[in-house]
Amino acid sequence: MSKTQKTGTSLLRSLLNAWSWLFLVLILGFFEIYAQLEAGNTFLFRAYNLQSIAVASSQILLLALGLTLVIVAGHIDLSIGFTTGLSAVVMALVIRAAGPDAGLLAVILAMLVGVGAAIVVGLVNGWLVAKLDVPSFIGTLGTYGVARGAALIVAGGATVSIRSDEARAFGNGDLLGVPIPVVVAIVLAVGCHYLLTYTKFGVHTYALGANRASVERAGVDVNKLLIKLFVISAVTAGIGGLVYTGRFSAGAANAGEPILLYAVAAVFIGGASLTGGQGTIIGTVIGAIIIAVIQFGLVFTGLPPYWQFVAVGLVIIVAVLVDQSKSKLTGGRV
Repeated sequence: MSKTQKTGTSLLRSLLNAWSWLFLVLILGFFEIYAQLEAGNTFLFRAYNLQSIAVASSQILLLALGLTLVIVAGHIDLSIGFTTGLSAVVMALVIRAAGPDAGLLAVILAMLVGVGAAIVVGLVNGWLVAKLDVPSFIGTLGTYGVARGAALIVAGGATVSIRSDEARAFGNGDLLGVPIPVVVAIVLAVGCHYLLTYTKFGVHTYALGANRASVERAGVDVNKLLIKLFVISAVTAGIGGLVYTGRFSAGAANAGEPILLYAVAAVFIGGASLTGGQGTIIGTVIGAIIIAVIQFGLVFTGLPPYWQFVAVGLVIIVAVLVDQSKSKLTGGRV
């Protein structure tokens, strides 16, 4: 390969690695130009628009953060949608049982029980994949159904409404002008980024996705690592359920179902590989923002909401094509 060819290949690889950032700039520019030409207004420089995008991306991110770790390890967690719903319903039921005069302590207890329900799902997922060697796609698809049924059973097949100022403040309040759901997503993102980037746990996670045999030869307890990964995925999804209950003053079994596709998309748009061994929390954050911008931007242009699914589906396809292109450039190496 000539020097010119090497330079071209290196440039192409850099563009592919940065494609999500470039795409974010592109769609922001598109919607800004549209707003200026069609409405004589701004899309990007309005506080309401930015806050709406931030809240929407935080909902996606809460499901996608733990999922990123699982996908980096070469697995998938399809149960997160209804893990979110189960956590939301359990939190609402505990608050309702405490009565309308329940205070902050009752809400905190309800949150802990809700996260506890999510942890159970994560432990089951980890046990199926690590101990029984069930493929994660099949195992988590099974717990997807179980969590869905459990949430509907405990909720009596209905939405569980609550009246709690403390819970409502958690979902709709703000901290120094930043919506609390966004604050929660930022804190969890920083924690997951640190875990994946600066700890042995993160090193082992990347290595597991790249080459499981080498991790086992290094003496790492792969089964324990897998269980931890699926528990983390369930916990972040469960926290998403807590935010949902606070925002809407109700727990619903299908709270996370509409976001599942978006969460998976955010991880792959952010640069994670289908085969594992690649992916970052920062990339997932960018992926979530891209999807939120698409959602809000299409509504802004007046298109029907179902066009969002078409747009996100197309972006997923692009993400897969980019991943394949990077793999070809590196000869299949991550």
